[in-house]
Amino acid sequence: MTEVGHFIFNPAYAVSGALVGVLVGLTGVGGGSLMTPLLVLLFGFHPTTAVGTDLLFACVTKSVGTAMHSTGKTVDWGIVGRLAMGSVPATLVCLGAIAYFGVANKSVTSAISYTLGVALLISAVCLLFKARIVRAISRRHPEFEKREYVRLTIITGFILGVLVSLSSVGAGALGTIALIILYPRLPLVRIVGTDIAHAVPLTLLAGMGHWMLGTINFNLLKDLLVGSIPGIILGSLAARYARETVLKTCLGLILAVVGFRMLVK
Repeated sequence: MTEVGHFIFNPAYAVSGALVGVLVGLTGVGGGSLMTPLLVLLFGFHPTTAVGTDLLFACVTKSVGTAMHSTGKTVDWGIVGRLAMGSVPATLVCLGAIAYFGVANKSVTSAISYTLGVALLISAVCLLFKARIVRAISRRHPEFEKREYVRLTIITGFILGVLVSLSSVGAGALGTIALIILYPRLPLVRIVGTDIAHAVPLTLLAGMGHWMLGTINFNLLKDLLVGSIPGIILGSLAARYARETVLKTCLGLILAVVGFRMLVK
C-alpha cells in the first residue's frame, strides 16, 4: 500500500479489479457477482460498503459498454424503459428500507449477505444451465401476448432492482436470461446491449443512494477502476480466442461456491 498526496493506493485492490475485469471481458458477466463477495470474503469489507462501492464501479464500467452498444445500434430503448418502470421503484424502496433501519443494523447486514448468496447461486444456475432453462420455458410459453410482454418485463425489472440494490448482483446473467426468455426473436447482441444499458441507470441510482447512506469507499473504488479498465480491454481481446462454454462453466462453478460460502459464513 502506497500513499500519493492525499490518496492511498492499494495494489491488491487494483489487481482484484484487473482479474474481475478480465473475466467480465471474457464472459460478459461476473462484475458484481465476483467483486462484491471478493470484497467481503477476501478483504473483509462490511457488506453494505462492498455493495455500495461495487454499484458505482459497475456503473462506470457498464457506461463504456453502453456507449459502444448504443453506437452500434444494439440497444432496444423501449425494453430498457419497461425494465426501468419496475427497477426504479424497487431500488427506491430498498434504499428507503436500508436508510430506515440503518446500514449498521444487524438485520440489514444479514439481509444483504443472504440476498447476495442467493443471487450468486441463482446466477450460477443460470450460467450453467442457460440453454436448458430457455428451452424449457420456450416450450411452455412459445409466444407471449403483447400485454404480457410489458407486464412481465416490468416485473423482471422490479426483481432486478431488488437484487441489485441489496447485493449489486443480478444485472448480468439474470437480466440476460430473462430477456432471452421474454424476447426470443431479439438478436442476442441486442439482448446483451439492452441489458447493459438498463444496468447503467439502475446501478447509478442504487449507487447514489448508497453514497447518500455513506457506504461508498472512494479510495477503494479508484483502485478497482485502475485495474478493471485495462482488465476489461484485455479480456475482450482474449475472448476472441477463448471457448465461451468452458469459461462460463468455470465462472458458474465459482459463483456457486462463493454463493454457498456467503450463505454459511
